[in-house]
Amino acid sequence: MQSEQEFDYGRVRDVSTYANARATFIRQTYAHLAVAVLAFIGLETLLVKTFDLKQIFGVLAVSPFSWLIVLLAFWGASALAQSWARSETSVGLQYLGLALYVVAEALICLPLVAVAAYFDEVKHQNNLLQAGIVTVAMFAGLTCTVFVTKKDFSFLGPILTMGSWIALGIIVAGIIFGFTLGLFFCGAMVALISGCILYNTSIVLHNHRTDMPVAAALFLFASIATLFYYVLYIVMLLNNRD
Repeated sequence: MQSEQEFDYGRVRDVSTYANARATFIRQTYAHLAVAVLAFIGLETLLVKTFDLKQIFGVLAVSPFSWLIVLLAFWGASALAQSWARSETSVGLQYLGLALYVVAEALICLPLVAVAAYFDEVKHQNNLLQAGIVTVAMFAGLTCTVFVTKKDFSFLGPILTMGSWIALGIIVAGIIFGFTLGLFFCGAMVALISGCILYNTSIVLHNHRTDMPVAAALFLFASIATLFYYVLYIVMLLNNRD
């Protein structure tokens, strides 16, 4: 009877240790995420002030497939960044992966952010502020949904994978054939990315390795940065309907 009680106490200690490790991991993950978001904002601000619209779109106008080349470079950098962030041998390499991804996101978002900044200045709009507020509110709401309900959203994985491939195909087709992705597509992307936030947050809460907060922060940052991109696109479309 005594040994059985000792075993129970051991289980309690193990559960408590795991819970503490998970709580520490979650705090570290969101701390890294906050730093990544602030770095993204700072870098984007610097890039917009350094380059003007003519310079940015001059680079993209070099070839009809310039934007496709940029996207391919972004996907390559993203894959490399994610690989580094998951490194099991070097913490420094993990941070380098997160930094690389922040830079890649800042560059891919630069043309749209530059146009939004121009409209904000010339037309006295608040595209960037509005998109930022909406993005933060959506991310906070989705995050709270997972943490409050503690629901496991990992079942969304196959649906999100299929949706991402379809979206990728539409984006590439739009670049090749020159058609514009309108409000409906952007709305669909916001819905898709919202699902990704639910999925990734659920993984962080329940299943992610507790020794890799940098990698977890990268996946959350990827979702929030992409969400901001499409929310900004929608805000600009609505503010410039006339």
